[in-house]
Amino acid sequence: MGQTNRLRLGILFNISPNWLGGVYYIINLINALNALDEADQPEIFVFYSKNLEKFTHQIEYTHLSLIQWDFDSPLKGYLKSWLTRRNTFSNDIVKQFDLDAIYPERHQPLPVKKAYDQKVKSVSVFLDLQHKYYPEFFSKRQLFLRELRLKLILKHTNDLVVSSAVTREDFKKFYSLREDLNIHVLNFVSIIDDFDFDGIETLREKYRLPDHYFMISNQFHNHKNHRILLEALAELKQRGKSVHLAITGKMPQDDSPYLKTLYDLIDKYELDEHISFLGVIPRQEQLTLMKFSKAVIQPSLFEGWSTVIEDAKSLQVPVIASNLDVNIEQLKDQGTYFDPHNAKELADILTNYKTNGKALLYQDYQSRVKGFAQNFTQIFKTN
Repeated sequence: MGQTNRLRLGILFNISPNWLGGVYYIINLINALNALDEADQPEIFVFYSKNLEKFTHQIEYTHLSLIQWDFDSPLKGYLKSWLTRRNTFSNDIVKQFDLDAIYPERHQPLPVKKAYDQKVKSVSVFLDLQHKYYPEFFSKRQLFLRELRLKLILKHTNDLVVSSAVTREDFKKFYSLREDLNIHVLNFVSIIDDFDFDGIETLREKYRLPDHYFMISNQFHNHKNHRILLEALAELKQRGKSVHLAITGKMPQDDSPYLKTLYDLIDKYELDEHISFLGVIPRQEQLTLMKFSKAVIQPSLFEGWSTVIEDAKSLQVPVIASNLDVNIEQLKDQGTYFDPHNAKELADILTNYKTNGKALLYQDYQSRVKGFAQNFTQIFKTN
């Protein structure tokens, strides 16, 4: 460490800008460090790819350096690493900036001892094992590359971060793990310090929303299970009941089979007036709409650790979630659960839905954020 004994930690910000959950994972992770006592705050070096520059202004932290970095593609990085016998994904970064640690390593083509000085702590991340449960949601090429990347991580890393205790047990279930592998469960927390929530009436008017609505904020992938929402709306309509869903998230291409399935259901049951597809909207607006919703619905067939649920918890908004083990781990007895394959069960919940009226549904925000920051920095103190 430097003369101040402040940990010099490199953060690799190199993911697809379309994966907003991953983008906000990194932003929230760094911003959460503000909750630590000043003496415990690490010095953060963020190495970001050019296509993520537009998000860097959302990172607000005192001990921060932002460095644009030209990252190799995964294929090029693996080939260069094997040819040069050093981890080219991050070895130059570590040496040039004299780092004590680096996170999150998504690629480990070589053992740490061959890629780094022994004083550097390299922490890998693999948040969940969705491909083990729903391989049909991946192409054969994606499955092969995902499994290859994962097996190299498990072979070479000493520290692996996962998103939940459920995922940690999944790793034990599906893989033979080395005895010296440290698996750290890091439960993500959403940071909302710099947001105000005025102007809900203006937003409702802008997006043509009724006074009462439920909020869904997911990407449009098969495992996000939007279908069950539409089937529940159809069931409610048959009962003479009506609710409104406000749905955010990047829409796939018009020729997307998944999107076509959803539109076919909307047409079949004539649900247009009950749904508002808002697309990708500014984070400020998304959180404001979420805060004033009746509840957030998380209908997924699979989750690692839901960013949307964490947003709701930080906003003290009730959540109606599919009864996945990880959702129950995340919400405990504060959640309302349903079978993600049972539209009638979801419709029963939405009929005359009422909250319990408590101002504080979850642990208070500041305690959650500080605990998250402490758990993260503790990873770099372990041997």
